[in-house]
Amino acid sequence: MTGRQNLLYFLSLHRTGLFATLMAAALILFPYIEDNPYTLGLTNLIAINAIIVLGLNLFIGYAGQISLGHAAFFGLGAYGSAIATVTFGLPPWPSMFLVAALVGLVALAVGIPVLRLSGHYLAMATLGLNYVVHTVLLQWDEVTGGPSGFAGIPSLSVADVVFDDPVSLHYLLWGFTMVCLLLCLNLVRSGVGRGLAALAGDETAAASLGVDTRSAKVKVFVLSAVLASLAGSLFAHCYSYVSPDTFGIFTSTDMVIMVVVGGMGSIWGSVFGAAFLTLLPEWMEIFDTYKDFVHGGILVLVLMFLPQGLITGLTDMIRVRMALWRRDHAAA
Repeated sequence: MTGRQNLLYFLSLHRTGLFATLMAAALILFPYIEDNPYTLGLTNLIAINAIIVLGLNLFIGYAGQISLGHAAFFGLGAYGSAIATVTFGLPPWPSMFLVAALVGLVALAVGIPVLRLSGHYLAMATLGLNYVVHTVLLQWDEVTGGPSGFAGIPSLSVADVVFDDPVSLHYLLWGFTMVCLLLCLNLVRSGVGRGLAALAGDETAAASLGVDTRSAKVKVFVLSAVLASLAGSLFAHCYSYVSPDTFGIFTSTDMVIMVVVGGMGSIWGSVFGAAFLTLLPEWMEIFDTYKDFVHGGILVLVLMFLPQGLITGLTDMIRVRMALWRRDHAAA
């Protein structure tokens, strides 16, 4: 092979590592380029949403299941950390991981019976879970603060470094996001990930090939719930305030739309989907008034014209165009 071919082969072989390295470098430099607190606040929110969407994409895009209730785990993580630190006086870091473990157990207890369902039955069951959790957060005033929310949540800190400003939060949140991103990338390339891909393609065929489909669905459901809980805890400690409205049913549907827009089964697309839907209100002033209509319209358009998602769909289109160009160029 020529030197150019060797370079292209190397880039294609290590493209995931290269993309991750470039992304990490861009994130490290970003606060030096853009130090506006509002802009950094938006990118920090993207990081939190990306953690949830990464886990949800494993469940929807790779396991082929559907969940309309992941805002419940997001809320349990946020309120769990708030109650543990403010009410019981526990340190923030141990509280965050303790709550994530407890939310994982809740997901396990819920997932074992619920994941016997499929299709719209599963969607309705997870939607019901979200409704129950949201109602508890809203009505249990003595513990959660009720409609007024829960304030006074302490910031995270390491030694003398307190993460209470946009720049420090940028590095903290995107550090967690990059760890979750690399975890998911490695998972989908492992034997477990290939089993999930087979499950999404045809559950019966996957079972015939030796994949424990029931166990796989429960495990990825628990993992996605733990990631959502982690994002919720980070949200609580970053904003020092949580409210039940943040964790309602519409938040769950927004997360599903982020998965679909970014591309079901695309880990990189999860980050793009989270960024796109988070920034969309900033691009459209009318968005605040007609938010639900715009989200629904985007979902319909993507499913009609790019069912693989924007990232996957556009990547496939570019690959086809390049293949056609190479064929025509070779023929000429």
